[in-house]
Amino acid sequence: MKSLNNLECVTLFVDDLARARAFYESVFDARPIYSDAVCSVIGLGGVMVNLLQETEALQLVQPVVPAASSAGPRMLMTIRVGDVDDACERLRQNGVDLVNGPIDRPWGRRTAAFSDPSGHMWEIAQEIPS
Repeated sequence: MKSLNNLECVTLFVDDLARARAFYESVFDARPIYSDAVCSVIGLGGVMVNLLQETEALQLVQPVVPAASSAGPRMLMTIRVGDVDDACERLRQNGVDLVNGPIDRPWGRRTAAFSDPSGHMWEIAQEIPS
């Protein structure tokens, strides 16, 4: 069996595709690799993020039913940055409210968290120099 350690794409079920697309284009300065009426795929580093209209999610995960975004966070994606405080300022300039941070964590990282319009949690993190 081949290794399962080559992450290619993360699919996020979004409540409002147009709003999600605008958020990711603004906050991450990302442009769609592919886009149609129900999805928009952007590249973040070496990983694709598929923003999929939630009405289309069932076909991918059935027989389970996707949880509503109002159920609360179910995952956290982390992006490494050089300066968390600078990144937080850019987020605020883009109208993004931080959920927490910046915080120096005991595991040697300075982090801050925010969410997209559908409640998906993102964290920015930098290594704290020893």
